[in-house]
Amino acid sequence: MDTTPLRAVALVCTLSPSPAPSSSQLLAEQTMAALSEHGVTGKTIRIADRNVLPGVKTDMGQGDEWPEIRDTILGADILVLSTPIWLGHPSSIAQRVLERLDAELSETDDEGRPLTYGKVAAVCVVGNEDGAHKVSADLFQGLNDVGFTLAPGAVTYWVGEAMQGTDYQDLDEPPKATAQTTATLAANAAHLARRLKPAPYPPS
Repeated sequence: MDTTPLRAVALVCTLSPSPAPSSSQLLAEQTMAALSEHGVTGKTIRIADRNVLPGVKTDMGQGDEWPEIRDTILGADILVLSTPIWLGHPSSIAQRVLERLDAELSETDDEGRPLTYGKVAAVCVVGNEDGAHKVSADLFQGLNDVGFTLAPGAVTYWVGEAMQGTDYQDLDEPPKATAQTTATLAANAAHLARRLKPAPYPPS
């Protein structure tokens, strides 16, 4: 079995800064724990705790904390993007992350490939209403557009019963289906990252 060490970073896109509890944070941490079972280490960053300025550049100037986060992403093999569902869409913070990642299209290696090529992305989605497939589709498109590769089963999610108030973090334990989906995401993302690490995509 290939045991090449891998790094991952989870960007949590809850609208609530720490120390507020967050279902998006919880599912991201569970996903990182599942990845650790496949030799993946890394950390979780709650974007609401950081000053990520709006824009589509790698550095938006004074006070912008995105450059540090970007360095962490570029140093990782796997990016996990975790978002709640708000009004049927990813959170505004998740959208901001995609907008900042858009700058990677013009940041290339010596052969003209975006620096995100060869990196794997996965998505976590939580909400009280249906919409996980739509939200993951939005994020999949954006992440793929800026160079990330998606493994089969690249999303894990939980949505509560419609018109009810239970949050994922309120559950005593993850539902069996969500736990299994998280495990599959981790196994497939780690497998794909190990295949891509020594075999970069060809230059365009």
